[in-house]
Amino acid sequence: MNVLIVYAHEEPHSFNAALKNTAIRHFEKLGHKVVVSDLYRMKFKAVADGEDFLERRNKYVLTRQHEEAKAHELGTLSHDILVEQKKVQECDLLILQFPLWWFSMPAILKGWVDRVMTLGFAYGDDKWYDRGGLQGRRAMLSITTGGPEHYYRERGINGELEQILYPIHHGILFFCGFTVLPPFVAWSPAHIDKPTRHHLMEAYEKRLSEIEEEEPLSFHPLSHYGEDLRLRQEFTP
Repeated sequence: MNVLIVYAHEEPHSFNAALKNTAIRHFEKLGHKVVVSDLYRMKFKAVADGEDFLERRNKYVLTRQHEEAKAHELGTLSHDILVEQKKVQECDLLILQFPLWWFSMPAILKGWVDRVMTLGFAYGDDKWYDRGGLQGRRAMLSITTGGPEHYYRERGINGELEQILYPIHHGILFFCGFTVLPPFVAWSPAHIDKPTRHHLMEAYEKRLSEIEEEEPLSFHPLSHYGEDLRLRQEFTP
């Protein structure tokens, strides 16, 4: 199995780094190939702009999707995007490792998504959701939170974590064709004692050991929607 870990934390001694390192050791011990995109260390350019295209269809007005489609066809995306796309293409499992910041992912990781998941590569025409361009690959979020677990449950002040992560799970990963696995969540590691952090690390390794048999999250396929792209009545709870 080829594993790609896209890691977004600025501190190499963080709990996120420890989770990333645990995953590397676990998969390599089993003989799997692991590739890591350490976005801060790479100084990955997070801002999507005209410099992403070596040639432009329209030199005066930047319409990003049009330029992405042309660049994908001609192979004229910038080198750093092509490198990351090759990593994604070759992976069987994608792990996004990051701290939950402002109810979402850090800007550098969102920029990786903006620039790497281009039209023609990850989606396009009839290639979206369960027909997305990256079908046949699995993806999982491994995240840390600032607040404890009950903040993110029913009636919790931050709202339910499932709803917070829905734009990433459904709107990015499933949209691009990934089979999406349930997230691994390390609740508030900055505010717990060392034995509890050690227990979290053991739980993560156990989770990774069972990942190939794990049931994915369930999302409606395109066949469940009508011509108006609204869920058909028979599939509505």
